[in-house]
This record gives sequence, structure tokens and C-alpha cells, in this order.
Amino acid sequence: MKIIITALFGLESLVKEDLLAVGYLAENIKVNNGLIELTVPDVGWAQDVATVNMWTRRGEHVYFQVGQFTTEDFDEFFTECNKIEWNEFIPRDYAFKISKGSSFKSTLYGTVACQKLLKKAIVKSLCRARGISEDSTIREDESVGVVNIDFRIDHNEVRILVDTSGDGLHKRGYRPLTHDAPIKETLAAGMISLAHYTPFSTEALVDPFCGSGTILIEAALMACNVAPGKNRNYAYENLPYIGPKAKLLAREEALEAEDLEPLDDTFFWGSDIDPKAVANAKQNAKNAGVSKFIHFEVADAKDKTVDALINQTGFDRVFIITNPPYGNRLLTEEEANKIYKMIGFNYLTKSGKCRKGSRLSVITPDDSFEYANRAKADKRVKLYNGNTKCQLNNYYKLDKSI
Repeated sequence: MKIIITALFGLESLVKEDLLAVGYLAENIKVNNGLIELTVPDVGWAQDVATVNMWTRRGEHVYFQVGQFTTEDFDEFFTECNKIEWNEFIPRDYAFKISKGSSFKSTLYGTVACQKLLKKAIVKSLCRARGISEDSTIREDESVGVVNIDFRIDHNEVRILVDTSGDGLHKRGYRPLTHDAPIKETLAAGMISLAHYTPFSTEALVDPFCGSGTILIEAALMACNVAPGKNRNYAYENLPYIGPKAKLLAREEALEAEDLEPLDDTFFWGSDIDPKAVANAKQNAKNAGVSKFIHFEVADAKDKTVDALINQTGFDRVFIITNPPYGNRLLTEEEANKIYKMIGFNYLTKSGKCRKGSRLSVITPDDSFEYANRAKADKRVKLYNGNTKCQLNNYYKLDKSI
């Protein structure tokens, strides 16, 4: 059985790390653009689905694959989809829904046409398996259950998938409160790893534009080895061939692995100028079970200089990681550039290097932060925040002239 995990572009290798961390072997994992394939034994694959959903911290959705083939022809697409034993995956009376799917550099670029052909192929397959005319209508009752089906076409290779996650994996269950333009939990976790943060080390992690607290909460969850999916529900729980028991077992194992013992020091610090955002961040951290690890306060980011942060946190080093407001998102481009320059002034020297005792990671659209500060990042990573093409700017080289 092949389990497929989708990911934001730029985070695929981190999803592989998620899988390695829970014991899957590297030779059973393949990484492609936006997609990670995990091969597991046919025996026990249902429990693997639950485990992968529970522990995938940087992925978006988990599927199991029911078909894979290569084609450039719509008729062949229909024939191959019709060969799949859909009766094994769509229980009687269950409704089924087909996503729009995706097609990348493929002859079959018409996803709507593929969607219609796939539905037709499924109906005929179900009729055949249930001993009724292929022109019959399949009874579907959403109150009984729903099977969500997706397809991915990449360079004419087709994958037919059944969704096991339901809501995207970024919905951890701790952030019901809304905040303007929040960053996805999966992206926040990815940023932390891409910045090479080591939990409970010799530096404090600080977000001076914390908003709903997502970056800090994700950092604390990672540090305490808390499974990202322990407090949410999944689509697979209503599939009889997987079921809720698989989740219960995965959750029990996750609870045994976490370490939420209180610490003497506070390693995570967040602030925002908006009192409502800070109140939401505190509640979200409480919902996630990590409120005792994070200090939140209402404060202006311009006052959070390196010296001020070192004095406040009691650490000799501070790691500033943040997702400031973007131009054309919450602010005008001019207002966003003003914030970028303020960040640069607080944490970088005139030569574009880090001030003593600090390092900086900031995500902004493309190279807008570098351009605003005339400071080339020591390492850049291309990412997407929603539909916005972004760049994670990592600064870690110190200015040795001061």
C-alpha cells in the first residue's frame, strides 16, 4: 500500500523527516514536488494511515493510493479508473465526492473533464461489483458517510487517491479563534526547522509579531514532542476498513511520547501590538497544552531590540523568527517596507550581518525584505504562504567588526 502525503512546495523534505522520526525507513519514502510517497506493508496499513496523520507536522493531507498509471488519453484514463475495485473503498450507501484534482505538465490538463470521467468510472465499477446494471443510479447518503477522492496528474502519471485527513493537517484543533492573515501551522513548523532551531538550547526563540501565536506554539509542540494531530478528528475514522480504533491507538502512543514537564526557564517569547491578538495567542497556547512554556505580552516590535530581548529573556542569545504583516495583505507596500526596515534596524548591522547575540529568520513576499534593507540573506528558502510566493530570509552570520 502506498500512503501519499501532500505538502507545500519547499517543505517536502521536512515531511520525510516527520516520517523518519516515527520509524519509517528512508528506502520506503520517495519525495517529489509537493508530494511524498510512503510504501507500507499491506498488513496493518490502516494503522499506518492513522500514525502518519497523527505525526505529519509539515504536510497538508494524507491519502492512500488506489490506482496509478500513465496516460495521455481520456479514454484510457476512464478505462484505468474503471478497473479499480471501488466497492472495496466505497461502502454501500456511502456518498463519494471527487475533488477538482490537479494536472502538472501533462496532456490531460482538463481537470474538470477528468473529474467527470472519474465519477462515471466509479459509478460503473460500483454497479458491476453490486450486480446491477451499469446504467443504474448508486444510492448515496451523506448521513451514512462520505469518501473523498482526489487525483493528481504529474507528467502524465496519474494517481487516484482516497483522502484520509478530511480537513487539512494544518488544522491542529488549538486555533479556533481567528486573527487577520494567520500563518498556516504547517508552514510555521516548517520555518522553524528550516531555520535550524534546536529546542531548549542556549537561545530564546522570539516572535515580536506573534499574532495568534502560531510560530511559538508550533515551536513548543515540537520541543515537547507533542503529536500535531492528537486533538483533532480525521475522515478515516468513518471508513469501516480503518475506523476510530486506529486513531485511539495512534493517540495513545503519541501521549506516551510527549514530554510536557514544566521547565525552570522560558524559552519561547511572543509579543504583538494588538491586545486582542495576544489574548487569542494565550488562549491558543492553552488549547494546545503549551501555555506554560510561552510568555506572551502586548508590546511594540520596535522596542524589542536585541539588547532588550537579552535583558528580558535572560539568555545570552536570541533567535528572532517572525511573519510580519505583508504589503497587499494587511498593509500597503510602503507600510510593509517600513516594518521591514525597522526589523532590519533592530537585528542587523549596516553591513547586513546579525547583531551580537542574535540571529534572524523572517518570511516575506519574494525578496522584499532583502530589498528594503539592502541586506542579502545568508540563506534563502522559497516557500508559499497561501497563494503568496514567499522567501524565508535566514541571517546567522555575526558582524565581527562590532
